[in-house]
Amino acid sequence: MPSRRNALYILAIFSLLAGLFTGRADIFIIAYLIAALLILSLLWTWLSLRGIALRRTTRTRRSQVGRVFQESFGVRKTGVLPKLWLEIRDHSTLPGHHASHVVPTLLRNREYTWDVETVCALRGEFQLGPMTVVGGDPFGLFHSPRRVGATDRLIVYPMTVEINRVILPVGFLTGGDAQRQLTHQITTNASSIRDYVSGDSMNRIHWRSTARTGNIMVKEFELDPLVDIWLLNDFSAESLCEDPRIRRAGRAGGILPGSSGIPPSTEEYGVVIAASLAKHFVDDERVVGYAAYMPYRQVFQPERGNRQLTRILEALASARSASSHRLKDALSLETHLFTRGSTLMIITSSADQGWISEAQVLQRRGIRLICVYIDPQTFSEGQDSAAIRGLLQLAKIPTIVISKDDDLAAALEQRPV
Repeated sequence: MPSRRNALYILAIFSLLAGLFTGRADIFIIAYLIAALLILSLLWTWLSLRGIALRRTTRTRRSQVGRVFQESFGVRKTGVLPKLWLEIRDHSTLPGHHASHVVPTLLRNREYTWDVETVCALRGEFQLGPMTVVGGDPFGLFHSPRRVGATDRLIVYPMTVEINRVILPVGFLTGGDAQRQLTHQITTNASSIRDYVSGDSMNRIHWRSTARTGNIMVKEFELDPLVDIWLLNDFSAESLCEDPRIRRAGRAGGILPGSSGIPPSTEEYGVVIAASLAKHFVDDERVVGYAAYMPYRQVFQPERGNRQLTRILEALASARSASSHRLKDALSLETHLFTRGSTLMIITSSADQGWISEAQVLQRRGIRLICVYIDPQTFSEGQDSAAIRGLLQLAKIPTIVISKDDDLAAALEQRPV
């Protein structure tokens, strides 16, 4: 476009000077025609972005690594002047999301639509939009950009693996004495039945007793025994080990997608393990709590249900191993969270032996510990994990060892040793 305009500018100036020197009217007419063409093109360009309606429809603002994220776009002409072409430039930060498009001629009051599907390969929080609409004239002399500043956010949850069971060592089974207290909440402990009272929910109805007695009967529930399960993720900077060939989006951004599977980083393995365990326990209707410094402190008190799982997955979506708090510090600071009889699953790749003494303090307080140890030796040369694995065995902390390229589902289902 600039070269075309410059050629017309030069031709118009040359024609005007030639007309002044020669006095010929036809040369002046050429100069006037070129000037009129430039003015007409500039006016057309200005009008090309008036009288259009842009639509962007996002089916969901939550996705997961490995899933397909879909968006639908539409451009409709609302003005009188036809739109010969429009260019839509999308500035979303989701990697691999190519929503930019060239819209062909729009005549009458019709809408041009297109769909975009993107496989989410990177966990995190991403921005959808803004967009820039570019229009121009029929001669390709000018173009005019107009920014549409509307934005939205997309959260991509980490990948999860399907776990069929998590084996707790003998003597470390979660549970406690029954509370023997009735509650209006629905728990796993149904103690008795009674007649239906107005306001009882449908899912409390005991259908077998209802069919036998002919009256609507509902179940009474007791408080659960002490079955709290805590997940503690270690996101300290010193525990991070990863393949040196890994590329990140920015200095502290997420790992850019490479080959399929989990990126060779203890950070990513820790996130996937925590997300998978949380999903397994929530699906199993267990009470789950979560704590981590990622790098800022995140603590979710023990709860059951999908709302708790959503909180944990959202926190893990943007978790980074950049915390200055070592695992030893985290255990010391968060000791007050863990009640006697609860189970604490520590997910770490730390080679620092200091945290084991803090873990033994928790053991003496009646906290049941399990360590999911991501072996840093398999991720980076020069790391030696033999010493800390030996200390874990001496401290009698049940441990599941995870190595790079392991089948995580199979590894997490094995019995801790």
